[in-house]
Formats: sequence, structure tokens, C-alpha cells
Amino acid sequence: MDLSSIFNQAASSSSSLVEYLGVFFVCLGAALAAALPGIGSAKGTGLVGQAAAGVVAEDPSKFGKVLILQVLPGTQGLYGFLTAILLLSNTGVLNGTGKDILWYEGLAYFAACLPIMIVGLLSALAQAKTAAAGVGLVAKNPEQSGKAIIFAAMVETYAVLALRVSLLAIMSLKNVFAA
Repeated sequence: MDLSSIFNQAASSSSSLVEYLGVFFVCLGAALAAALPGIGSAKGTGLVGQAAAGVVAEDPSKFGKVLILQVLPGTQGLYGFLTAILLLSNTGVLNGTGKDILWYEGLAYFAACLPIMIVGLLSALAQAKTAAAGVGLVAKNPEQSGKAIIFAAMVETYAVLALRVSLLAIMSLKNVFAA
């Protein structure tokens, strides 16, 4: 007996549970797509903020340069939020029309969110470490702040790629399930 027949059998005997399983997976995907990169961004901006505060305490004129470095790990949280909103909107969950999402469709949408969930969390933390090191560079040599920003921005590339994969998957699945 395959998974599909198990769910179909469960649906015939307990329709209320399986009826909303697709919506559950969509909501779980949206929640984790927003939460995991958001956690990474919060921890990341906090870490860089601690390093930046030490530099600014010694030399307040470096505030603008270290602030840019602190903001960079925060973008992954925005990417996760964008993915969650797009998912909820494309599936009709946001406006209440997504009640007929089948369990396997919801699971596919959940899987579409995995790139931004995982890469968003991990890249925010990695970018924070790079940005914190950049804060140290700015503390010692302020005219090298552009290089420090570039180092941290290189990590951003992978978050942007994960965002793009998740968004493409979500938009493609809408077309697949509409057919």
C-alpha cells in the first residue's frame, strides 16, 4: 500500500483531517520560511551589533561604516518573509480561497520553501561572522570598509540564489497543479 492510498483511505473515513492537510503543509512551509531565516538574521545582526558597539564606543565617527555591516545579515529574514507571503498568496491561503489544496500539493509547496529555510538561516549566521570580522577591519583601518562590505556581501549571493530557487519553485508549482 503506497502513501497516496493510505491518505485517500484516511480521507474517506476522516475527511476533516486530510481535507486541510495541504493547507497545513503550506502554512508550515510559510511559517518556517519566515521563521528560520528570521532567526538567523536576528542572531546575525545582534552579533555584528555587539562588535560594532565596541568600535563606536572607541570612535563614534565609524558608526555609519559599521552600521552597513550590521544590516547585511538582516536581509535573509526579509527573503524568508517575501517567500512566505508569496507562498500564501499563490496558494490562496492568504485570501481564504486555498481550502482545496491536496496533501501532496501542500507537501510540494513545503519542499519549495526548503532552500530559503535552510540557506537563509545558515547564510545569515555565516554572513554575521564575516561582517563582524569586517567590523574589526574597519576598527583598525576605516578606509578599508568597502572591502569589509564586499566580503560580507559575497555570502549574500547564496541567500539570493536560495530565494530565487524557492520563488521559482513556488511559481512553477502553481502552474503544475493548475494543469
